Amino acid sequence: MNALSEPHAHDDDAHHAHDAHHGHLSGRAERSRRRLLIVLALTACYMLAEALGGWWTNSLALMADAGHMLTDVAALVLALVAVWFGARPATPRKTFGYHRLEILAALVNGVALVLMALLIFYQAYERWYAPREVESNLMIVVAAGGLLVNLACAWLLHGDHHDDLNVHGAWLHIMGDALGSVGAIIAGVLMSVYGWYQADSLFSAAIALLIIWSSWHLIKESTNVLLEGTPAHINLASVEEAIRSTEGVEGVHDLHVWTITSGREALSAHVVHAPTAVQPELLKELRVKLHDRFGVDHLTLQMETEDFEDETFHFCHAGTACFSSGKE
Repeated sequence: MNALSEPHAHDDDAHHAHDAHHGHLSGRAERSRRRLLIVLALTACYMLAEALGGWWTNSLALMADAGHMLTDVAALVLALVAVWFGARPATPRKTFGYHRLEILAALVNGVALVLMALLIFYQAYERWYAPREVESNLMIVVAAGGLLVNLACAWLLHGDHHDDLNVHGAWLHIMGDALGSVGAIIAGVLMSVYGWYQADSLFSAAIALLIIWSSWHLIKESTNVLLEGTPAHINLASVEEAIRSTEGVEGVHDLHVWTITSGREALSAHVVHAPTAVQPELLKELRVKLHDRFGVDHLTLQMETEDFEDETFHFCHAGTACFSSGKE
């Protein structure tokens, strides 16, 4: 009765919930794949249209938006590859499958957004001191078409972008494009009415600022996942209190909560319980409580009594192997 590390083979309810959760993830991945393919086709087609329009009208705002669309195409291809790899089954060498590719792709998307914004800043700076004449009326028409395409793509991705970090990255790219189109329209109107050609540079720089602001959140979230930080929506102190307040639990240590991939959190802990507690019933109660309150369904709980010492190797914060007892 010393240790139990989540052997829930006899817990049918837990297995049904586990299978249902994975079915939900597979369905979400397939839905994301279909929508990303549609968005990729729309974005690639209008990217060429905006590039031609920017060249024809001599508009930096349109060229910047076309360049941003190019990063969108690369990001969407990357997202599709990540979805495909993420759907592959786990193997003995990769026990969590390829889910982390989604997070890596999201990080690359965020970095690509920042680099594109810096390029826009540089071009806007050059044109501010040497403004060029722009065919503003045609520019407005092309930018309005881009806005319609971006809004359609954003609508297609809206349903999943809160749950899937990779789709969220693609959605941010699209919203950045939509803002770029709005800025291009406003700049076109200012140039058409007042002949103020520096508006092209000004709105390009403003759009670049918005892109950097939005991409920072994506980079921060994906980095936190890769560093196995506690998910932002989970309070570790609340999790510990929920475990400690369960009848039969006398203590908890080595508590960790991290994200495997978007929408899938994992938890591990050593739970010290009263000698009279029935372990299978306590395990089931803890599973239900942690799932209902915090949405965590991948649990590894080691059950211990107060006189049990688990002498084992574990990793210190510096990454070196340390030897210590399970009691702290």
